[in-house]
Amino acid sequence: MLPNRNLREVRAFAKTFKMRRDYYAGGLIILFGLVAALNGPSYRLGTLMHMGPGFMPTVLGVILICLGVTIAGAAVAGSDDADERVLPENPQWFGWLCILAGPFLFIVFGNMGGMAPATFACVFVSALGDRSATWKSALVLAGLVTVFGVALFHYLLQIPMPVLEWGLSW
Repeated sequence: MLPNRNLREVRAFAKTFKMRRDYYAGGLIILFGLVAALNGPSYRLGTLMHMGPGFMPTVLGVILICLGVTIAGAAVAGSDDADERVLPENPQWFGWLCILAGPFLFIVFGNMGGMAPATFACVFVSALGDRSATWKSALVLAGLVTVFGVALFHYLLQIPMPVLEWGLSW
């Protein structure tokens, strides 16, 4: 009788582990953190006062690992929803596509047109991924973020990316 009870408990735990989104999310974040933390030291790390190019990826990788462990650990202490699925019942594919297309458009428009068109395209398309967003609200949001982003990153922080540039600079 005791082995059957243990087998049922193991199966229940395995089913709960298999169906929990938080485990997958925590594991994916841990994986990203490991990649960054292990590749960062291949560059010069430097010190806190004189950071090298490998310092920030290493530190951010360690932070991601800690965050992933926290997320996966919270799943252990969370509720026992055994029927929780990895994907929601009605996934919002258009929203996911818009949000994933935003950074891609930033790269494309950043190489073709500079910071202003890249920021505008990224924010505009990503904002359209929200179900409650309208074209007008997406345009206003993209315009405001573009003005603020160009002022902050180009003029204040002096990031070496042209504001407007026409043509390919691959």
